[in-house]
Amino acid sequence: MKNSRTVLIDHHPGRTAQTIGIARELGTDPDLIHEPSVGVVGTKGDSQCYLGVMAKVEAIHAELKRRIGKGPGQLRFRLVQPEYTIATSDGIRNGTREMRYSLIGREVTHDALCEHLSATGLAGTIAVVACDKPPVGTLAALLEHNQPAIIMSDGTIRPGTDPVTGEKLDIVSAYQVAGHPDPEYRKRIACHACPGIGSCGGMFTYNTMQTFIGVVGMQPLHMVAPASDDPRRLNEFPAQLVEYLAQLIEKDLKPRDIVVRDSLRNAVIVAMAIGGSTNVVLHAPEIARAAGYADFWKEIMTPEEFNHLSQHVVPVLTDARPYGKYSMIDIDEVGGVQVIVRELLDAGLLNGDVMTCTGETLAQQVARLAPKRPDGKVIYTVEHPYKPTGGLRLLGGNLSPDHSAVLKLAGVEKGLENNVYRGTARVFEGEQGLIRALDTEPERFQDKDMVVVRYEGPSGAPGMPEMLDPTSRITALCRERNIVVALMTDARFSGGSVGLVIGHVGPEAALGGPIALIEDGDEIIVDLNKNEINCPALDDPAVFQKRKAAWEKAVADNGGIHPNCGKADTRLLHRARHTAVPAKRGAGLHPNREVWVRDLRPAERSGFVPQNKYRPDATKAF
Repeated sequence: MKNSRTVLIDHHPGRTAQTIGIARELGTDPDLIHEPSVGVVGTKGDSQCYLGVMAKVEAIHAELKRRIGKGPGQLRFRLVQPEYTIATSDGIRNGTREMRYSLIGREVTHDALCEHLSATGLAGTIAVVACDKPPVGTLAALLEHNQPAIIMSDGTIRPGTDPVTGEKLDIVSAYQVAGHPDPEYRKRIACHACPGIGSCGGMFTYNTMQTFIGVVGMQPLHMVAPASDDPRRLNEFPAQLVEYLAQLIEKDLKPRDIVVRDSLRNAVIVAMAIGGSTNVVLHAPEIARAAGYADFWKEIMTPEEFNHLSQHVVPVLTDARPYGKYSMIDIDEVGGVQVIVRELLDAGLLNGDVMTCTGETLAQQVARLAPKRPDGKVIYTVEHPYKPTGGLRLLGGNLSPDHSAVLKLAGVEKGLENNVYRGTARVFEGEQGLIRALDTEPERFQDKDMVVVRYEGPSGAPGMPEMLDPTSRITALCRERNIVVALMTDARFSGGSVGLVIGHVGPEAALGGPIALIEDGDEIIVDLNKNEINCPALDDPAVFQKRKAAWEKAVADNGGIHPNCGKADTRLLHRARHTAVPAKRGAGLHPNREVWVRDLRPAERSGFVPQNKYRPDATKAF
């Protein structure tokens, strides 16, 4: 068996003493302590998302221990004890100032695993991940370490049920009733929305990113959709994961051999096809950076191509929450994400030749799994999709010169007559002001408003919180009063947010982006025919300069930070304020705001162009 990792522990008695002690405590052979090490990592946190992780980690660790030894067919490795990283509960923290730590948690996971992987010198790693930020931080760390590794998501939570109506519930159901006048009704929904264990059950960010990680090749496809409490996760998958890891080590197949340009493109296309979360356009650039690509939007997929694919080539194939009806449990029951991947492969939209963690190409893995055909109720075909266009759109225009603003088109319920929305700006200098207004003055919001929430970006908040709380309240208000209220922000959204909501507007207000210059009453135009978001008032040079000068004076008078920015009163928040890169580049924390790229890859082009065989006229080469 090949071992590509240099053994870090030599025969020095001082450095050997603890490894002998660890081997005895773990019940492994002390004669193996000088072999390369393997181990399991997981994530812990204060929500149901993480409650099932430890059991899976322990089951995989036990299987690794069973397989390690000097006998025939055994793996000659040093086993290390499981390691865990910490994480924030997005579901509990949404709408609070603590939510600033959510995206920063991706970076904390990344840092902690970098220390563990590199200092321990792991030559093989199995990771169990939950929620949506830790999996991305985990994958980024595995890519930088670049030794054989494989990921398994812990699994989704099962839907709850309203005992009165029989309606299926999830955490978004609870957020959407926050403004309901009946406290008993609010309590009933809260009590029944999240039974059991596992991460959010709809096609929110968790399931978007677990599907992404599976399609990009770092998680076996059949392990993505089953529930956290599915017995396969304890009884079948651990042995499979250990065998896959052994094969990866034998073949010297590393994460950067798997996560390549075309596998990243595949994963983005699938995210469009499942109506996935807007957070994918934050996480994909960070994953690409860790894989050795300096600029996702130049080397992997341009914004122009992204929009072309979403508008003309890639349809939405799932009737899934929050924009639809079903959960990931329902997707699993009709065959899992492998059904979606097969459908997209057969339609010519994915490159099946990329390698995966099973040691097979994507096409070979799908062929072995032999998934069902789409059922036409939960999962649709490309020929007859659930929605004709993809679920995400990037916007430019004079309010988004970074071309970073993102709209989850799959979640828009109404308001885009002829693909255009004209709204009147209602400006809030932070999320808390908006929540107070929704709580105390809901009548203040009128049809065709454009709510503007600013100073909540990566540097301004700091930490770029997601806004499931206010977007859910606005959604409920719009449904109740049959009106349309849009929202734009330099912050981000939960995958559970629906409505005409536009996030990641950049440059952010804290850095003097145009969103900082909007005033109450300005007209805001969202034009999906041009993929732009504009404020016509800012096209007047005199108006622009007057407002810019006032903004610059406020910054100068406040010591270089605009007074509407949030307080950076901890080391982590201070780090975010001064090192966060823009949303377009992933909003990660990198020194001097430069995206640090390890072992930069040469430019790649495979020649593969996604081509929908049912829409041949829509194909465009890039």
